[in-house]
Amino acid sequence: MADEIISAGNFIQDFIKEDIAEGGFYEGKTVHTRFPPEPNGYLHIGHAKAICIDFGTAEKFGGICNLRMDDTNPTKEDVEYIDAIKEDISWLGFHWDDRFYFASDYFEQMYEFAVELIKKGLAYVCEFTPEQMRENRGDLTTPATSPYRDRPIEESLDLFERMKNGEFEEGTKTLRAKIDLASGNFNMRDPVIYRINRIPHHRTGDKWCIYPMYDFAHPIEDALEGITHSLCTLEFEAHRPLYDWVIDNISAPCKPRQIEFSRLGINNTVMSKRKLRKLVEDGYVAGWDDPRMPTLCGLRRRGYTPASIRNFCEKIGVSKTNSVVEYSFLEHCLRDDLNENAQRVMCVLNPVKLIITNYPEDKTEEFEVENNPQKPEDGTRKITFSREVYIEADDFLEEKVKGYNRFYPGNEVRLKSAYIVKCTGCEKDENGRVTAVYAEYDPLTRGGDTPDGRKVRGTVHWVDANNYLDAEVRLYDNMFTDPEPDVGDKDFLDYINPDSLKILKNCKIETSVSGLEGIQHFQFMRLGYFCNDKDSNPERLIFNRSVSLKDGFKKK
Repeated sequence: MADEIISAGNFIQDFIKEDIAEGGFYEGKTVHTRFPPEPNGYLHIGHAKAICIDFGTAEKFGGICNLRMDDTNPTKEDVEYIDAIKEDISWLGFHWDDRFYFASDYFEQMYEFAVELIKKGLAYVCEFTPEQMRENRGDLTTPATSPYRDRPIEESLDLFERMKNGEFEEGTKTLRAKIDLASGNFNMRDPVIYRINRIPHHRTGDKWCIYPMYDFAHPIEDALEGITHSLCTLEFEAHRPLYDWVIDNISAPCKPRQIEFSRLGINNTVMSKRKLRKLVEDGYVAGWDDPRMPTLCGLRRRGYTPASIRNFCEKIGVSKTNSVVEYSFLEHCLRDDLNENAQRVMCVLNPVKLIITNYPEDKTEEFEVENNPQKPEDGTRKITFSREVYIEADDFLEEKVKGYNRFYPGNEVRLKSAYIVKCTGCEKDENGRVTAVYAEYDPLTRGGDTPDGRKVRGTVHWVDANNYLDAEVRLYDNMFTDPEPDVGDKDFLDYINPDSLKILKNCKIETSVSGLEGIQHFQFMRLGYFCNDKDSNPERLIFNRSVSLKDGFKKK
């Protein structure tokens, strides 16, 4: 599977090959990566790219990949998110075996490494408030300042221990690395590496009231786990000098190499966990797994398959340049997968009856049709046909329109896999709404063939009105009307698409879909690709449209 994920010419792969060839620290070592999500939300499609890179790179080199929860910030972390993250990664087809860790596993070691830095004169306790920290940060021409920088080592050791023991309030003291207040890289201007936070931790409870900052914790976690290559997104490139500084100045058991790649952006959606949480908590969507969400659980519920997402991640490649991928390309990858693997069925979304007046009233026929023309090994199913069938309401017009080849008086239409029928008229109610369409069938055209060779341009799907199941069908569109709803000073909530979800009741579908277990994928002929929703049951069938049949990306 790794060769499907990481393509030849991948610059991360090239860097690792160079490291192996040069020997040194990497000589004889197994390539060891990690995926370190923060458990403060659900994974989204952007995380899928990182998952494929982290796990796929390790597999490419016969190595291993850890799963580690970056739980250094207890403010918004939750066990619910941890379970969801594990489920999503497994669903994509990746496994961490017994290498499942938490950053909190290393809190004791992190504290000891911080003490080590203080003893080396490379860290000190600072008493700036957050506001004072910002005021004294300096600018491109002015160095930062700190009156606590030359605090005696023993004094910082004492204060740091008292911070740990809970003697000080939040915001009154921090531990800062002593690096370079004049550095052009602001991440190196004596960054904070520990802060006071009195919120209980989901694993350690009230044991700690000080927590390490990510930039300090992450290299330590990597080193303690024996990570050889720490792969992360491009915004951490400016943090790499600090990553290396931490590793170089503590008694770390190994020296990982940080490599950055561009993060994934997709148009007509948002990827920020904060903004996704806003959509959930304020009721704009039905939950984290709402099929309009870019979360992996939302995409899964909508009908996306692991293969389609892995293929998408492979095809967009790995680069050092941030870019935005069109949502239509993600749909294209799903369509490719479902075209090969989805069972074909017929479903009528907006039904109107077609009454075949010359067909015997008491007769019912069976037709054997393929489940998937792309895969004959998937076998066949039986569908029934009788005097009355359901067709789509918009498959009938009272008057001919140029280019319209479906039902209108006098026109012949092929009922998919059944017969050719000629439309003879319609019936309306008192409001002028068509309640039934009438036609006559040609009994010599069973199976839809024309033995006399006459041409019939229109083919429509249908469902036997005497043998069907009622269903609810949900049609999804982009969540936002603007391709870049959160760029600049835009409020993404102003661009929510009011038509992102349409629910159709009283749809008619073949009985072959009864008894569904788990997510199953279908092509509703002429309509698109659909899957049964998690809330679907035998008494209430619910289907979500995964993607339409039209491939806009391929046309572009």
